[in-house]
Amino acid sequence: MLRKISTLLLSTLVAGVIIVFLLSRVWDELLTTLHEADPRYLLAATLICLLAWYMRGVRYRYILMRLSVCVSTIFSTACIFVSQTANLIIPARLGDLIRLLILRHEKETTYTVGFSSLIVERVFDIITIALIGAIALPFVVGQTPWFSLLIGLVLIAGLLFFLVLFISGRFTSENRILAKIFEIMTQIRLVSLTPPALVYLLFSSVIIWIIDCLVCVMVAMMFGETVPIMVIVLAIVIGNLVKAVPITPGGIGTYELALAMTFELAGVAPGIAVLIAIVDHLIKNLVTLGGGALSVYYFGDWTLSLLKRAFSGDIRGELRDRD
Repeated sequence: MLRKISTLLLSTLVAGVIIVFLLSRVWDELLTTLHEADPRYLLAATLICLLAWYMRGVRYRYILMRLSVCVSTIFSTACIFVSQTANLIIPARLGDLIRLLILRHEKETTYTVGFSSLIVERVFDIITIALIGAIALPFVVGQTPWFSLLIGLVLIAGLLFFLVLFISGRFTSENRILAKIFEIMTQIRLVSLTPPALVYLLFSSVIIWIIDCLVCVMVAMMFGETVPIMVIVLAIVIGNLVKAVPITPGGIGTYELALAMTFELAGVAPGIAVLIAIVDHLIKNLVTLGGGALSVYYFGDWTLSLLKRAFSGDIRGELRDRD
């Protein structure tokens, strides 16, 4: 237990140090900019963020439907809300595993079905933002070469994933672990490798990430800053690719640092860059927390116990049981 607490404290400390570092560089400029902010864009950013969540729920409902799990859009959205809320307080993205237990409890699915649905969602998220980033790169002056390298590596990894997914359909195994892996691969192919499903998932993922970028556009406008749309797109892409590495809970600190750095390289004033990065992530995290609280009420009190077990690490023990 002490080790788990130490891990959480260390990751939280890293997040705090990064945020303090960013703020300390531009504190006076931040205060002036905050005083001149237009709150109407804050409301617009919040509403757009809620729309992005709804679209995530629509996409996840489709993924579950392809796995023969019938749920409402409210259910699928609430499922994501709870797991993402847990990720804000639990390191290493272990909150994602909560989704498997919710599906097991509410719909009596196997853990492999829940895990497959999660993998499909994550793969299409990562590949989509990398594709959007590749489109934005040529339009952004001042970006560093490692941006191209990072996006290129993600796209190559995505292609390799689908290649392995396609080839794996030719193999079977009686070994328990390998059999589970092949079962998951089969389920992922079922969800994503038919032409209609591939088009639907790519199209919906593009819409989700365009909406996510629009939240940041509203934040920039709130501070009276006109940031080129392609700069914002690239910043969101880099921020989310960095955030995918679970260094801190919810990517707090690392996401803001990546956004602020990208904005500054593109010529945005440091104070504005930091402020946009922090407020953008703050809005998204507060909407996540609010949605998570409502989702706990939607599912029932048992999810509170589930969140406590996830925080203590006991959730991993449950997932080792047989389906």
